[in-house]
Amino acid sequence: MRRFEYNSAPLSSLGNSPPRDRRWPVEYDSIEILALLADVATIFAAGLIAAFARKLLIGAPEDITRLASVALPTSVVFTAVARSFNLYLPKSLLELRNQLRSVCAIWLGVSCLLVVTMFTLQMKDEIPWNFALIFGIAGLTLLIAQRVLLRDALRKGLAERRFSGRKIILVTDEAGRDVVNTLTDLGYFIEMHFTLPITRSSLRRQDELIGKIIDHTRETEIREIFFGVSPDHWLRLKRPVAALRVLPLRVRLVPTGASADLFHRPSVELGGARCVELQRGPLSPVELFAKRALDICLSATVLMVLSPLLLLVAVVIKLDSRGPALFKQQRCGFNGRHFTIYKFRTMSVLEDGATVVQARANDSRLTRLGGWLRRTSIDEIPQLLNVLEGSMSVVGPRPHALAHESEFDKAVRNYAYRRRVKPGLTGLAQIKGYRGPTPTPASIERRVKEDLRYIDNWSLGLDLTILVQTPLELIRGRNAL
Repeated sequence: MRRFEYNSAPLSSLGNSPPRDRRWPVEYDSIEILALLADVATIFAAGLIAAFARKLLIGAPEDITRLASVALPTSVVFTAVARSFNLYLPKSLLELRNQLRSVCAIWLGVSCLLVVTMFTLQMKDEIPWNFALIFGIAGLTLLIAQRVLLRDALRKGLAERRFSGRKIILVTDEAGRDVVNTLTDLGYFIEMHFTLPITRSSLRRQDELIGKIIDHTRETEIREIFFGVSPDHWLRLKRPVAALRVLPLRVRLVPTGASADLFHRPSVELGGARCVELQRGPLSPVELFAKRALDICLSATVLMVLSPLLLLVAVVIKLDSRGPALFKQQRCGFNGRHFTIYKFRTMSVLEDGATVVQARANDSRLTRLGGWLRRTSIDEIPQLLNVLEGSMSVVGPRPHALAHESEFDKAVRNYAYRRRVKPGLTGLAQIKGYRGPTPTPASIERRVKEDLRYIDNWSLGLDLTILVQTPLELIRGRNAL
């Protein structure tokens, strides 16, 4: 790569890229579509494995091609949902834990849809249940293994600069020199690098620079032109960018500097203007409807199914110690509004007011049954009544006692931002292991950080992922008390 100032005087030779013959025949920009196609191939492979396994193990005479064809609609639905959650973006593929959670949740949903379709359309004879079971297990196993391989390959490609790339010309200001490493890591071959003068008196020198770029591009195989410039200089950048319209090439901007953060935020069109979202607002009516529908359906179903168990637990609590079966306490909810939370009583005291002491290990206030109820989180199940009445959601930041709210608000910056959504029975912080007591400022800070991440990135898919992960976290029992 050759690098030039505006007067074309060579400065240095940069970029220690591997030889061309060591690069993979894969461009960074094509990773998303290749990952999608890999999922399609994986699901088809699972269909073939299930069809052959059924034929070999059971000796069934069914047509293998007909059974394996189930993979076609399954792959279409799976990849459509996965793409809607941006699971094929390189950045997302590198986050293996989130990938595995999302893949498990989506595959479980697709499998349930397949079973429901079989029974609704009376296709039990055409798609045997044992084939569906093998297909589900094989598909999930292969998808998980494929995600691990994709993550490792992507890491290696980025670390060793193995991706193939186009020849480009890079134009940066003084603050944009880090763009060189970014583009080189992604496989782009920077044939020439110019430093653009951004001053009021440099119009003539800018014109000379653009002229040199145009002349050089017409004589070589340059595929793209990149500008690594701060958006603050956009008004002075419009002139050289407009001059490049004579070239049949794509011209792209890599924002640098403090203003570049705006490009990572969601935006919408307001008339002829572009509006950037600086803080996520309340959920849209459609999102609220979807979340509320999930809350009502799930809470009502669980309460009906577990009603005998809940009645038994209430009776045992009454027999175990004096006091009511249900514990009621004021908590802080959406937008700072107070509500009464319901839990099974696990202590011999009913604290509610200006002073509430958090439970701790070997707490003398715990009843004989209370410790077990807390470790298994059965004491939290009555909060489904709060979900039904609308003061809580199934998924959201955990609500704290009013006495703790004021204490945490003073100790942790941005703590109050948790009140932008309804509190929940479980949440992102809980599946990350930040449940139970918060005896130190650091412990509540970690919980708040995950709560705010949930709020800023909410989606129905994220709620479903948290719900699938919650039983696994209960089994692990991290920080349970």
